Amino acid sequence: MKPNPAAAARLLARPPADLPALLLYGADPMRVALKRQDLILQVIGAEGENEMRLARLDASDLRKDPAVLSDALRAQGFFPGARAVLVESATDSATATVQAALADWRAGDAMLVVTAGMLGKNSSLRKLFEVHPTAPCIAIYDNPPSSDEVAQTLTKAGLRGIGREAMIDLMALADALDPGDFRQTVERISLYKHGDTTPLSVNDVAACSPVTIEAEVDDLLNIVALGQEAAFGPMMARISGQGVLPVTLAIAAERHFRALLAAKSNPGGTAAGLSQARPPVMGPRRDRMLKQAQCWSVPKLEEALRHLFETDLALRSSTRAPASAMLERTLLRIAHLAQG
Repeated sequence: MKPNPAAAARLLARPPADLPALLLYGADPMRVALKRQDLILQVIGAEGENEMRLARLDASDLRKDPAVLSDALRAQGFFPGARAVLVESATDSATATVQAALADWRAGDAMLVVTAGMLGKNSSLRKLFEVHPTAPCIAIYDNPPSSDEVAQTLTKAGLRGIGREAMIDLMALADALDPGDFRQTVERISLYKHGDTTPLSVNDVAACSPVTIEAEVDDLLNIVALGQEAAFGPMMARISGQGVLPVTLAIAAERHFRALLAAKSNPGGTAAGLSQARPPVMGPRRDRMLKQAQCWSVPKLEEALRHLFETDLALRSSTRAPASAMLERTLLRIAHLAQG
């Protein structure tokens, strides 16, 4: 049974009670694990594992004792409720055992959930589920989550009343982060907003985002990009005193000015360019970069990046010149460019 993507999403969200088995496979173990986790939660409920209504088997267990799978599917627990048997990391070597268990499955047995890595079209395990009339075979691709999937994740975390701009930033994060990291970010935002009834804002998202650079480094780059030479010295001394390595700061500056160049060069305008940046630019940092872009032309940004690349190479070479002084001179030169 090979459902289309829409049918597969509905099935995973609300699996039928009489579903005998299901195969989840994909190249990204985290994506497969998250789908499997959500599915089993729907089947046995939040207390199912504590009530021992979930049996976990590794594929190697089936090779040692093929009968263990059928026994697990038929075993009755102490607590009432739906049961599930999970077979993880399955390969084609498990096909015969799974096929025998499916042929032997009867109403009232536990649901069999099989997970696997990427299976080719000639995989015997994949073919077994694809041709089975009632056991779905669902591929988990490395595509960014849809808006519906993001909305489900937010709802599960208890986040409601999300502003349009905050939702745009959340979709950008979902596109840029691994699924597990995105889910952790949403949980962090949920804790951040606990007890706060105001709508989620872009500042809230930015405060909890794992893809922003250090705040004080960002402040320094804002000073440089706006050409505020008078404010440069104290901020540079403060960051150097915190032990930030010159090469680390140079890399951050390169990343920042590359993002500015990409945004400034975007045919749809600077705002569109920033919205398409990866990692996403959001919250106050986006507002800052929009203001910074007004000080720069594309040729000037290219010149600034040339200075940064040359300095980065020098910092990584065996030069005896003081690293901090080299980088400070380059950043001041770039700040002067912003004023021209």
